[in-house]
Amino acid sequence: MTTTNGSGEGPSAGDLRSQGFATRREVMSDAFVDRAMGRAEGTASEAIQYVVTENVWGNIWNRPGLGRRDRSLLNIGMLVALRANAELAGHVRGGLTNGLTREEITEAVIHASGYCGAPAALSAMKTVQEIFDALDEG
Repeated sequence: MTTTNGSGEGPSAGDLRSQGFATRREVMSDAFVDRAMGRAEGTASEAIQYVVTENVWGNIWNRPGLGRRDRSLLNIGMLVALRANAELAGHVRGGLTNGLTREEITEAVIHASGYCGAPAALSAMKTVQEIFDALDEG
């Protein structure tokens, strides 16, 4: 849960960054976050990593009302719709960490096909299957 910055105006940027990194590491794994931050370090991409960590992982993921499992399921559907397969791969792993089953992830992609179209769902399922296969090999 977020804390206030002492003025009653909500969490400070530092609080959000700290909470964001903690949540992001718990859901996506230390290795995932370390790779993302390492790739961005010293580049123009570094700033967006901090913005996403503070705003998405620090604020949105820590809001009351939805658990992490539900948030993961929503993310999978939204990422199918956006055809954001690189992000989808990480969130499939995160969804499994948050308690989703392979069947639920597969059903989410199938469900999304009715709203997002077959091409988006087929592309997403290819990414999902690659993650499942990698987990089975590993």
